Parts: sequence; C-alpha cells; structure tokens
Amino acid sequence: MEHVERIIIAAKPGEITSAGSWGRPLAHMAYRVGGGPHLFRANGPVTPQGGLMVIDDAGFSGGGEAEGFCNEVLRECAARKFTGVVCRFQGHPVPVLTQTVGKLGELCRSRGLECFVSEPYGAAAPSANVVISTALSGGSLQGRLEGAGESFGVRRLALWIERTAEDFLLPSPGGTGAPLTVEELERRREEYRADVFFSGDLCAHYFTYMAGEKGHFVLFDDAGSIRKKLRLASGLGIKTALLPYETAGDLLGELLG
Repeated sequence: MEHVERIIIAAKPGEITSAGSWGRPLAHMAYRVGGGPHLFRANGPVTPQGGLMVIDDAGFSGGGEAEGFCNEVLRECAARKFTGVVCRFQGHPVPVLTQTVGKLGELCRSRGLECFVSEPYGAAAPSANVVISTALSGGSLQGRLEGAGESFGVRRLALWIERTAEDFLLPSPGGTGAPLTVEELERRREEYRADVFFSGDLCAHYFTYMAGEKGHFVLFDDAGSIRKKLRLASGLGIKTALLPYETAGDLLGELLG
C-alpha cells in the first residue's frame, strides 16, 4: 500500500451507516465536553458501538475538575465498546482540558485503549497520540510533519485529513481564504477557464484568476492530492489517518478502491 496503514473514517451520527459501508474503522463524531465538565452525546439514528469516540470542545468555557470527566469517558467507552478516544480540542489550551488529556492518556493506556489528542494538547499528554491537521495555507506539509515528529516523536503522530477548498484574495496577509463548496469550486474553474497546478510544498492543487482588478488564489484538494498527503505521511513513518466523511465521503471510492 502506498499510503498509511490505517485509515479511520470520522463520521457524524447521521453519516455512520453510509460511512460504515466501506468496512473501515469508524470514529464517532458524536460527543462534546460541556459544563462541569461533563460528557454529552448527540442524538442520532444509530447508537455508536465499537470504533473510536471523538470529543470536541465547541462552546466549552472551562472550569471544573478533570477526574470526573475522565471517568465519564471511560464508562462510555465500556458501554459502547469503543477502542479509544479522540480529544479533538481546538484553540488555545484550557487548563482543565490540559489536565484531562494528560490523565486520560494514562488511563487509556492502562486499559489497552488508544488515546488521540489535538496538537495544542500534545505536550500535556505524553501517553497519547497527537493528531496533526493537514490544512496549510503556506510553508510545506513535509516540513510541518517533520517538525511535529521532532516535537512529539513520529510514532505518536496521526493525520487529520482536511479537504481544502479555499479562495484567497491577493494579497492575503492573514493567510485565510473563503471556503468553497465542491460546486462553487467547479463553477470558478469553469467560469475563469483556469489552468490547475499542483503545489508539492502544500500537497494540494491550485489555480489563479482575476475578477476585475483583484487577483485570487484558489487552493483545493481532490482524491489525488489526498493520496499524496497519505503517501508523504507513510514515508515519514506515520501509520494512522482520520478522514472526515462529511468532506471526503464522495472521494472514498478513489481513495480506498
């Protein structure tokens, strides 16, 4: 296989049946950390069983104690037969979540469960794997992954595959673009008859166009560029990648065969 050994499909409750049809491990994006902190599960048509549980921190304002929350997570893992936990906590680290990932990493290891944490929390959880997003607007993906490997150790790394589709107005000092749907991307390519190129550094496709006097730079992924990201990761010794079904479900036929 030219890409990483294990691709895990990350799916929301309404996507589980379709995502599960591919026969790959699943990560259930059905959990969040809320006030307390306590563990909250989204209602969905399918009750999760097996695979990984994914917990996000959207809307969490901090406060509380880590130990009780960790116990709630472990009880849910036992009840749902989860094989591990993905703490997909974003933004600047919050003290109680910093304590949580450190403790949860140790508890999971002692129980034979996997634990993954987002990059900002990687240093706080030496027993856990560290999830690195592939989203870039500058620099190089290889340099980014090599730097993460130096910080955390390559064996701890896993990828979170972000399917990029952004339109940057030039110049773009902030490095952020307007997100595009698949349909919007195709319309721009057709309208401006754009020649598409590949950036080896960003490991993504791009094209440019002029709208009036304003220049635009469009960066996007397809199955080919995602395969190259996976191949790059594999070459560096990264063995696991998480692929969100919401953004990449239509590419699974090309990616998984």
